[in-house]
Amino acid sequence: MNRPSVDRRCFLRSSVAGSLLFPGIVQQLLADSGDPLAAREPHFAPKAKNVIFLFMTGGVSHVDTFDPKPALVRDHGKEIQADHPEIKNRPGYERIYLKRPQWEFAPQGECGTEVSALFPHVGQCMDDVALIRSMHTSHSNHYNATLGMHTGSFAFSRPSIGSWVSYGLGALNRNLPGFVVIAPQQTYAGSQVYANDFLPAAHQGTLVVPGSQPIANVEPRIPTDRQTRELALLRQMNEAHLAARGGDNPLLAGRLRTFETAFGMQMAVPEAFDFRQESQATLDSYALAPGQTSGFGWQCLAARRLVERGVRFVELIDTGSSGNWDAHGDMLSHVGLAKNVDQPIAALLKDLKQRGLLDETLVVWTTEFGRTPFNNTADAKGREHHSWAFSSWLAGGGAKGGVVHGATDEYGMRAVEKPVHVHDFHATILHLMGFDHQRLTYRHAGRDFRLTDVAGKVVQDVLA
Repeated sequence: MNRPSVDRRCFLRSSVAGSLLFPGIVQQLLADSGDPLAAREPHFAPKAKNVIFLFMTGGVSHVDTFDPKPALVRDHGKEIQADHPEIKNRPGYERIYLKRPQWEFAPQGECGTEVSALFPHVGQCMDDVALIRSMHTSHSNHYNATLGMHTGSFAFSRPSIGSWVSYGLGALNRNLPGFVVIAPQQTYAGSQVYANDFLPAAHQGTLVVPGSQPIANVEPRIPTDRQTRELALLRQMNEAHLAARGGDNPLLAGRLRTFETAFGMQMAVPEAFDFRQESQATLDSYALAPGQTSGFGWQCLAARRLVERGVRFVELIDTGSSGNWDAHGDMLSHVGLAKNVDQPIAALLKDLKQRGLLDETLVVWTTEFGRTPFNNTADAKGREHHSWAFSSWLAGGGAKGGVVHGATDEYGMRAVEKPVHVHDFHATILHLMGFDHQRLTYRHAGRDFRLTDVAGKVVQDVLA
């Protein structure tokens, strides 16, 4: 095999799609072994090029936010019977009573979708939102339900939805990861929610922690000129190793790609998270002060900047400093939590739309499950976990704005009209990205795996 000549000028000259980093050489080196981040075409023309996945960790109460239930208000305090997984054989829950929502609902936008007073800013955007009120999931434990919402598996670690999108589409920007997760701290199931598992390592999510250094150790410690020479030598050695093995070494191919991405990130990451380029009006819309490097507004603005720069999948995990949405003790905790995310999410939707990006960016809002419409006393302050029903929504990226899909029963207990399981939700997201979820598979341990396991139907009603 004739190896390409590697020198500093060649490294600095090589560029593809505006990259400042030598991908042309990498393409030659990996031609035989395969490039895990090479851009790929989906199964059919996609509606969305990118995904921003907003995950409200802890379990948002659907009956207090996006699913109005007049009957729950009317029958507050009424004793009911329910063979519910969270109260079965649980001392103190031999009798349960309906609990009314603590916030009023009102129609929003021209579509008239009802949203509670907890989300006044998001409510203004409902004409762009496809709201699903009939979500349900397979587990009522935080760990399992969070794992399921991210991987389609409720018991075992499997690749994250972001990893599947990265695997299916490859990278648009060689200098940034294709899958980024922005979170102040880990959520339930930890790093498994953004893990690649059996998919190639290049598709694992890159964790960004809001702060002065969002990605640790990305700043170069040695002069660029010296680092370029060192990488050239390292690449020559890896190239010789690859050639001696017939060019068939996926692990080495992945390592070569990792070095390239890491080098490119030294230039691209500081620029992507430099908000000094944003106007004061933009910062105000996200409820950000100049120089602020934390808060959900920072996460949302960072997400917009990342998708502008070609990142395929950005997840924002809301793990607020005041706790998460797990309101066992007091539903009033939803007030601060909603205030923390409401204006930034609305700003993100409006900002994407104003920039012409909403049509190609799918914004997903979800949580792992809902909260019970009942408790063990009529005046209980909190609500318990509820896997039978919750609400999620989609906006942009081919989702039909101003519609409501499905319904729960009169008390918000069960999804009874056009129910949508997590597998259906995933199938719909993949469809909008141009994938047949049954064909996006990976051979592992003797079988073909997919995000939706052996289930999942695309929710046609929410497609534009």
